[in-house]
Formats: sequence, C-alpha cells, structure tokens
Amino acid sequence: MDSHSHPAPTADVATVAARWSKKAVVVAGVGAVLAVVGGLSAAKDGGFGKQFGFSYLQAFMFFLSLCLGGLFLTVVHHLFDAAWSVPVRRLNEHLACLAPVMFVLFIPILILAKQIYPWMQIADPASDAALHAKSPLFTPGGWYGVSILLFVLWTFVSFQLRRNSLNQDKDGAAIHTQNMRVHAAYGIFIFALGLTFAAILWMKGLEHQWFSTMYGVYYFAGSVWTTLATLYVISLALKKAGPLALVMQRNQFHDIAKLFYAFTVFYAYIHFSQYFIIWNGGMPEETFYYVQREQGSWWGIGMLIVFGHFLIPFLAFARIDAKLNIAVAIPVCVWAWMMHYCDMSFNVMPILRPKGFELTITDLGCWLFIGGVVAIAWLRSLASHPVYPLKDPRLGEALGIHFHDEGDAGHAPAKASK
Repeated sequence: MDSHSHPAPTADVATVAARWSKKAVVVAGVGAVLAVVGGLSAAKDGGFGKQFGFSYLQAFMFFLSLCLGGLFLTVVHHLFDAAWSVPVRRLNEHLACLAPVMFVLFIPILILAKQIYPWMQIADPASDAALHAKSPLFTPGGWYGVSILLFVLWTFVSFQLRRNSLNQDKDGAAIHTQNMRVHAAYGIFIFALGLTFAAILWMKGLEHQWFSTMYGVYYFAGSVWTTLATLYVISLALKKAGPLALVMQRNQFHDIAKLFYAFTVFYAYIHFSQYFIIWNGGMPEETFYYVQREQGSWWGIGMLIVFGHFLIPFLAFARIDAKLNIAVAIPVCVWAWMMHYCDMSFNVMPILRPKGFELTITDLGCWLFIGGVVAIAWLRSLASHPVYPLKDPRLGEALGIHFHDEGDAGHAPAKASK
C-alpha cells in the first residue's frame, strides 16, 4: 500500500472538532463566570489583583506546559528523523502553534505583574543584594521585554515547522523535510533557553532570592510528561472517532507510553536532585524555598508529588501490556494532569497561601477558562488541516510498510509484522 495515497479525512476531523469545540466553549464560559465570581469575592477583601493573579498564573503555567511540550516533541521528531511519531506529529504541531494564543492569555499577567511579583515592589533594587545580582533580567524593563520576546521566538519556530509540514502535504517535496530539520536544529536551542527563561521569570521570580540551576529542567520534565499523557488520550480519542483510525496503531500508543514512563523517572530524578543538593548545601538563601513548602498542608502536597508524580505511574506502567491497556492507561493520564496541577500549585501558591493548599473558585475558574480557550484554539487548527502528515517520507515505515529498492525488479512491497 502506498504511504502517500491515504486521503485526508478532513470531513471527519471537522465533525469531531466541531463536537468537541462546543464542549470547550461551555468549559471556557463556566470558567470565566467562576473566575469573575471568585475575583469579585476577593475584591471585597481588597485582594483582587494579587489573588486573581496567582490563580491565573498557576493555570497559565499548567497549559503553557502543553504548548512547550508540543514544541519539544515536534522538534525532537525532526532532529532524530523519527518514524514512529509521524502519525501524531500534526497534533504536536498544533500544540506548539498555540504560542500566539498563550501570549494573549498572558496579558492579564503582564497587567498584574507588579501585584504578583514582590520584587517589582522594591523601590530601590540596589538595596536587595539578590535582586541587584540578577539585573538586568529582574528589572521591570528586562522582565517585560524578555517575556514578550519568548512568545515571538516560540511563535516563529512553531509556525515555520507547521508551514513546511503543510507544504509537504501538497507535493511531498524533499525540500520541506530538509527545511523542517533546519528549523528544528536551531529551534531546540530556542526551546531550551526559552523554557528556562519562562520558568525563571514567571515562577521562580515569585521568590527572586531563591537560586536553582535545575529549575528550568525541572519544569521541562513536568511539561513533556504532561504533554505525553495528553497526547495519548487525544490520539486514542481521534482513533476511536475515526480521523486517526488509519494511522494510529499499537506501536504508536506503546511508544508514547514508553516516553511517558521515561519522563516519569526523569522528572523524579531532577526533582530529587534539586532537593538533595539544596538540602546538602544547607544555604539559607536556598533552603527557605523548601522550608516554606513544609508548612501546613504543603507538606502533604509535597508527599503527594513524591509518591503520586513518580511511584504510582511508575508502578502502573511497569508492565508492557499496561501501556496498551485502556483501563490502566487512561486513569494514569488523568492522574498525570492532577499531579501536574499539584506541582504547579506547589511552585506558585505557597507565597499567597503559606498555611497550606486551598482550591478556590478563582483557581478552578481560571483553570477552566484558560483550558477551554486553549482547547478551542487547538481544535480550530485540527479542523483546518489534515489530521496527520499525508506525504511524510516515513509514514509508510510508521505504519509498518516497507518497500524494496527500485533495483529489486519484480519484488512486491513487503509489509512488516505488526
């Protein structure tokens, strides 16, 4: 079977996307209402800007993980010339291309930044040694300028990759594949530096005195981990609904689950290493971060992350067949979202709520609103383009179809065993 002959199931995709979009609109609407109600309640106590800002930042960093995770998986696909991930490449491209949407959603944080970040309220930065040492990055001009630049760079790389990907669908020319490899080659550096700056500026910057060289990698590990769980569920849903029924096979789900399993271990390694190095060093400017997160119910959230973010998914996916068992895989993926939310809360909320974890209406509303908007934007992209790369040179290999060299006259194409 010719790997280039599959018709683009655009009608099916449009139908599925329209059905899901209606639900996403409801989610976004409910979230907006809850966020407004929660914000008005906070305004009565005089803390609207700060409380709403923290809730919004927590939700934003959660969904930014999916955007950056999609960019990473797209870039890595081209860097390694992967075959197995061809059927899900377009899904990751759409996640990466959410960067402009994420910038629009970032505007409230830009507006409320001076209420969210304590260091911006320091009148004389020179009087704070930690803040002075981190200038010009931790200055209002540096913070706003770099923040905006990050979205510009992410947008440029992601759209260049998807533009060539869509052009490849038209004629299958090799130049498009070569262009995507070029964009991926420099894109991996933009991704790595951009994600690190984002984590430092927007989360670590909440406590500017704290210092950790592993924080960017820590956010990276959790972001890709969550994206892989999301990719597993979306791929399965699209396969069941029809659009990916032709191309998503057993191997693809198994490979996504294996990567998820690998990042489960990688995240645990990074998080433990960060904690162990800080604990072993015993420096007050570092240890205060974890001391604060041992107060009240934050200790319980920390233990939940230790066991829930690592041990539970690690044991659940230890068996090979568990990675392909929907009854196991789907609950693990949902659990991953819950653990990532706890992780974002653990990083953001102790500054606002030092006594312990609390889920408020504002928290829930911001999460549903941003999640709904992100889903609407992603589904719009899904409905507008072929759901998988139609003329990728490795699509046949991804489907287990192999061809002999042209010189082997008389030989029929050989199909690999599934």
